[in-house]
Amino acid sequence: MNVQRIAYTRAVALPGILQQRIVILDGAMGTMIQREKLTEADFRSARLADHPKDLKGNNDLLVLTRPDVIERIHEQYLAAGADIVETNTFGATSIAQEDYGLAHLAREMNVAAARLARQACDRYSTPDRPRFVAGALGPTPRTASISPDVNDPGARNVSFDELRAAYREQAQALLEGGCDLFLVETIFDTLNAKAALFALDELMEETGQGLPVIISGTVTDASGASCPGRRWARSGTRCAMPARWPWA
Repeated sequence: MNVQRIAYTRAVALPGILQQRIVILDGAMGTMIQREKLTEADFRSARLADHPKDLKGNNDLLVLTRPDVIERIHEQYLAAGADIVETNTFGATSIAQEDYGLAHLAREMNVAAARLARQACDRYSTPDRPRFVAGALGPTPRTASISPDVNDPGARNVSFDELRAAYREQAQALLEGGCDLFLVETIFDTLNAKAALFALDELMEETGQGLPVIISGTVTDASGASCPGRRWARSGTRCAMPARWPWA
């Protein structure tokens, strides 16, 4: 089978590096933020002082209200040897931000997050050791495959098109902010993942940009099936339990 190779316009050196050595991805952002012991005021700042909803725990918002914290965490991972740092955008889609009443800030969050990671990577990059920014697209708090109502299996609280549009907005903002590759991460619903990949494909086709794409999936069933029951093709996954693949 002939596989068409994508001509990358960013992270051009990454495939070659992967052939030579193990590339190190940064670690968790959430636990690092917890160590900062931030308060509601940190999440709000003066800009959102009068916002009607509680904002503590909206970690993605910190790229706007406490960018110093996020950039410091990026630098700590880079200093520890990370080759790739993920943007602090796990929940920065308009869909996820609706829970906080901040869907209108989703695009701004993603641009700011990518720029913070870009600045940190540029400070640590050398000709012999380039560092890369992975634009992170999280799963959103909604699933296109599972009903939120146990009494109505056909019910859905989000559509494929709504997911695609939200991912497209996020990806375009991450691209604008300077990411080198995309990470569709912690996927538990492969239909959500398809929406994200569809949006990325659209974006790269329309912009002429070619970026590597990594998919990080969470397998939560001993049979190797994701939560909605779909099987994964042979690929790398981030697992919630020991990896004992029946197809490996």
